[in-house]
Amino acid sequence: MKFFHSIRWRLQLWHGLLLALVLSGFGSTAWRLQRATQIQRVDHELDRLISDLVGSMPRGEGVPGRPAAGLPAPLEARLPARDRSLFEAGPTAPYYYILWDHEQREIARSAAGPPGVPRPERVLQSPNVRWRGTLRERFDFAPRGECALVGRDIGDELGAIQRFAWLLAAAGAIVLAAGLAGGWWISTHALRPIGAIGAAAAKIASGDLTHRISTKDSESELGQLVGVLNSTFDRLDAAFAQQARFTADAAHELRTPVTVMLTHVQNGLDTQCNSEEHREAFEAGLRASQRMRRLIESLLELARLDFGRTPRLRSPCSLDCIAREAVDLHRPLAEELGIDLAVELTPASCEGNAEQLGQIVNNLLSNAVYYNRPGGRVQVQVGAGPKAAVLTVSDTGQGIGPEDLAHIFERFYRADKARSNAAGRSGLGLAIVKTIVDAHGGTIEVASEPGRGSTFTVRLPGCPAGLPPDPTGAADHRSAEI
Repeated sequence: MKFFHSIRWRLQLWHGLLLALVLSGFGSTAWRLQRATQIQRVDHELDRLISDLVGSMPRGEGVPGRPAAGLPAPLEARLPARDRSLFEAGPTAPYYYILWDHEQREIARSAAGPPGVPRPERVLQSPNVRWRGTLRERFDFAPRGECALVGRDIGDELGAIQRFAWLLAAAGAIVLAAGLAGGWWISTHALRPIGAIGAAAAKIASGDLTHRISTKDSESELGQLVGVLNSTFDRLDAAFAQQARFTADAAHELRTPVTVMLTHVQNGLDTQCNSEEHREAFEAGLRASQRMRRLIESLLELARLDFGRTPRLRSPCSLDCIAREAVDLHRPLAEELGIDLAVELTPASCEGNAEQLGQIVNNLLSNAVYYNRPGGRVQVQVGAGPKAAVLTVSDTGQGIGPEDLAHIFERFYRADKARSNAAGRSGLGLAIVKTIVDAHGGTIEVASEPGRGSTFTVRLPGCPAGLPPDPTGAADHRSAEI
């Protein structure tokens, strides 16, 4: 079960098990000591009585040829005064005695003696005691074979011992409950910094590299760990910032020479005196320069997104209007490639940057058209889900293999089977889509089957109540900064 994998639950389980074992051992020992003390007290009294009883028998009584009636009755009259009261209360007396001669005939008994008491067998072990239900009996044999037995019903003592056991169990349960509650509080308090570390790490992993873990006790082991982690996060943040700056600087530096190359290649193509070989060379250079420019623009876009994941300018947008503009933009290319472009748009509003949301639709739609088969179909759907606007772009292309699905949002990753016929693609389109979706607090999912096509589903947070969306889907985003 899931809670067995929790450190807190495992600590609580071991703590509860250890506490239960200690309490069980303590309670069992206390109960055994109490029971042994009670029985030992009774046995001590029985030993004294059996000794006095045997000592009170006159010499020659109970021997062969002498009738049992020859014993004076009652026999307790011969006992010392301290023992006489224990037998003289009649049937309600706390103790009873029974005497047998050497021929196993009963020769005397007290008024409280229960009927049908079997004569004990001679044993070599000492002391000579036995249990009969709640009756505790002590017996002894004379040299000539006579047997004397003294007993007592100790049901009250056994009941008191049982009540003591229940009292110990109740006290143990209370102590166990208090111990578990205290253990839970201690483990919660001790593991709270670990929870804070995990929450901070998850937030950093989601893209907020500026977040740090706060701690009040920097001298403890966890405080030292927090210090090491914060230092690591600082270096990680600096490394990502340096990488983003490098990408942006490199893209800016490359933009100028690429622009110059495009200008010269275009001028060369416009010259009428070019030979066929020269024109082919200029056209190849033009295609390479345009591809490089697209790559540079994508790198600049990713660099801007890396510098700030959340758009600074957000406004209510109509996702269906944004999708309609993207479909109209790609329809000529789809018709040229023989792709059937179907749309199913219902009103759906969300809050975000209209320009970036349009980039999501454009990139997904461009991939669906380029990676499709001739005569294929692309379907774009927009609808409103629970507290979300949902965009779905599906195609009937080559699809993506299961081994590639986990990597398609990585930068420059190419699934060869799905992209082998898409020349000039940079491999950054889906990475940009994923980054923009994450920046808007949305999710993107993909389902694909090789040979049958792919379906991308984007869910964006819905527009807050009271904020009507811009019907054009094009709020003033020209001044938006990433």
